[in-house]
Amino acid sequence: MKFLNTRSDNFQSELKALLAFETAQDPKIDQIAADICADVQKRGDAALIEYTNKFDGTSAQTIADLTLTQDDLKTAFARIPAEVRTALQTAAKRVASYHQHQKMESWSYTDEDGTLLGQHITPLDRVGIYVPGGKAAYPSSVIMNAMPAHVAGVKEIIMVVPTPKGERNDIVLAAAYVAGVTKVFTVGGAQAVAALAYGTESVPQVDKITGPGNAFVAAAKRRVFGVVGIDMVAGPSEILVIADGGTPAEWVAMDLFSQAEHDEIAQAILIGTSQDYLDEVNTAIDKLMADMPRRAIIEASLSNRGAMILAKDLDEACDIANYIAPEHLELSVENAETWAKKIRHAGAVFMGKYTSESLGDYCAGPNHVLPTSRTARFSSPLGTYDFQKRSSLIQVSEAGAQKLGKIASVLAHGESLTAHARAAEFRLKD
Repeated sequence: MKFLNTRSDNFQSELKALLAFETAQDPKIDQIAADICADVQKRGDAALIEYTNKFDGTSAQTIADLTLTQDDLKTAFARIPAEVRTALQTAAKRVASYHQHQKMESWSYTDEDGTLLGQHITPLDRVGIYVPGGKAAYPSSVIMNAMPAHVAGVKEIIMVVPTPKGERNDIVLAAAYVAGVTKVFTVGGAQAVAALAYGTESVPQVDKITGPGNAFVAAAKRRVFGVVGIDMVAGPSEILVIADGGTPAEWVAMDLFSQAEHDEIAQAILIGTSQDYLDEVNTAIDKLMADMPRRAIIEASLSNRGAMILAKDLDEACDIANYIAPEHLELSVENAETWAKKIRHAGAVFMGKYTSESLGDYCAGPNHVLPTSRTARFSSPLGTYDFQKRSSLIQVSEAGAQKLGKIASVLAHGESLTAHARAAEFRLKD
């Protein structure tokens, strides 16, 4: 891992270079995704089957070969071990409980002239959730995307998940059963995004697409935005740990591994206030690495984009964290709740040395679909609110029309919009 020191004259430029990530906006990737989306929009199921066979190494003849019903999901649920069934159900219950607190409710009020104003909350009709399925299987992503949609009141949840070589993961399908997914299509990549966005003969068009994927999925989501809604354009996984030295070095090392093992371009950063402690963690990394099944991926991630940063104090560490705006931020420090008040930009904040990021990934309750690549500066985790929409309510009383009509008339004439003005004036008594 790279070592950075905030006292260095080059620290800011080094930090900026460390955070740079442009693969998701590669023009070549964008063009490939655009071509695939256009082809699926034009040829529907035929194109979807063709791309799935090409990229996933499958041999589907019809869309039925790539379709799973709720009965199929129930069968998968019955096949998995009992302890896994219980874990999925418990996680889903906790996630649903948390997201109930996010549910928006309709409201209205009547002002002094009898005019009613308010907001009407309604769920989306149908959503599509993208679940990654390449280097690892992610049943947790199924729960995190589907449960908030259920809480919001969405009636149809269509899931897409790639199955390389046609291998279907029973735990992923069981998670879909637990989460109440309506139907599953075993397709992935840009072609799956396009099918959800435009609809095909067999895949229904959805209103919004959520869930992370690779660079082609990200490019496709950008391409179809406007035709459908999207949650965000997700980049590689990230973790930033701020540690004051009170957490065992092995714990912190493993927390860094937990995100590095996702992908060679995932990012793991540790900020400490003691060089001795950073050295301890570095030693722990070397010690623990040998037992990691995904060692090659972790090593590539830490080498390519990982770093240890020596800060002069925790105040400076928090300032750096706000600049980085990480997907996951661990405050592995004493009085973590106090320091959390200094954090303005982070997807999720994990407070205290016992709060590993991995608990948030699976079962703590909050959503693990989080903003990446510094977008936590202006965006939020996936939540119930992403599956609800707001409509404004306006019912003007006769008395209100006399007051508001005059104001609207003046402003409309000021914009040279005569019909606007007269529509208001027709309702005036004088």
